[in-house]
Amino acid sequence: MKKLALVFALVALTMAMVFAGGSAETAAEKEIEIKFVTWWVGADTKAGAIQELVDEFNANHVGKIKVTIEGTADADGLANSISTQIAAGNPPDVFCWGPTVAGFENYDGNLFMDFTEDLKGEWSECFADGILDQATYHGMTKSLPYDMAYTPIWYNTNILKEAGVEKLPETMDEFWDMCDKVKAAGYYPTAQMTGGNNAWTSMLWYTFLCGSIGGPAIFDNFEQEFPTNPVFVQAAEILQRMYLEYTHNDAIGGDAGVAGGYYLAGKTAAFINGPWYIGRVKNEAPEVFEATEMGFFPTINNEKIMVCSTLTNLAAANQKDPAKRAAVIEFLKWLTTAENAKKVAESSGAVLAVKFDASGNDNRLTAQVNDIINGSKGFVNYWQFYVAADMQLEFGQALAAMGAGKITPAEFVAQISSLF
Repeated sequence: MKKLALVFALVALTMAMVFAGGSAETAAEKEIEIKFVTWWVGADTKAGAIQELVDEFNANHVGKIKVTIEGTADADGLANSISTQIAAGNPPDVFCWGPTVAGFENYDGNLFMDFTEDLKGEWSECFADGILDQATYHGMTKSLPYDMAYTPIWYNTNILKEAGVEKLPETMDEFWDMCDKVKAAGYYPTAQMTGGNNAWTSMLWYTFLCGSIGGPAIFDNFEQEFPTNPVFVQAAEILQRMYLEYTHNDAIGGDAGVAGGYYLAGKTAAFINGPWYIGRVKNEAPEVFEATEMGFFPTINNEKIMVCSTLTNLAAANQKDPAKRAAVIEFLKWLTTAENAKKVAESSGAVLAVKFDASGNDNRLTAQVNDIINGSKGFVNYWQFYVAADMQLEFGQALAAMGAGKITPAEFVAQISSLF
């Protein structure tokens, strides 16, 4: 009878747990799962370090928190997918996000997690001075600056030497002279592209031209001035010349893989990208890596202009569950410690918004980028930051027409401006 009574007691206890919404499985604390959607995977130079950090975080939180990386190295495709999820009201748990003026409008809703209060403590001290202001909109900080886009001009000095160019060009006259000599030597003077979501490489060339002609404040009144300010047509005239005379034929329609591929293959003399690309060049094209020198854009009206912005922010979906919100915050704090930021930066060459001690880094190109940043006399945010996604796409389409000689630089500006 005692055994039978014990059985009934156990059954009653189990039924009580079920009707109370619990079970033997849910009675214990559940492991919180976080999906981290990122393009830092595959061939991306940050992929290895990010995976190691996630693995270490999971090992430190066994049975409590588990982070799973999802995504693809196709940054444009993944950015589109994330935008679709945001538009549908269902952003990923944690995700990479390219900040733009239009994108910050997402702060006004309840989709993004708000870090404003969390950053009032010691966490804010992890970030470079003033950098959090670039991720603050209407008094709210709903994303965290992480990967910074400082984009110097990359020059292949082996090509320059073979072409008889003795030094990096400092003026546009010297730049055109370099282009003529490089072309005569059988190489492509510049790498360009009109494809992708934003014609990335050529968009950077255009940004540099605008900044060098018009100065660091050229985009301050962008929407009002872009249709009428002659600086934007003048910059387009120079970019068109690069397309008509000094680049590869598949620049029109080509994506970042095309533009970068020519530089990796040692076929083009001048290229633009950020320091995150250093690791890829070093691993995939060691001869090009050794031949690369970083330089300023040639002076037109303003010298030593540098294009810079926050390339990638870390964002998260707003969470109603306090436990999951706390887990997300813990993971983001882990990614943004000085020690972990240093691992990512040194393995990839990236410049991060998180402060860390950079001493001991023997990567000469990373050192050159830092010297250029410190020696810059003016910074300009890249062009695409100021426009919505449809205008970014229109830039590439208008550039393809202008680069083929089908429309004039003035028509290029007018075509883009029609979307305002």
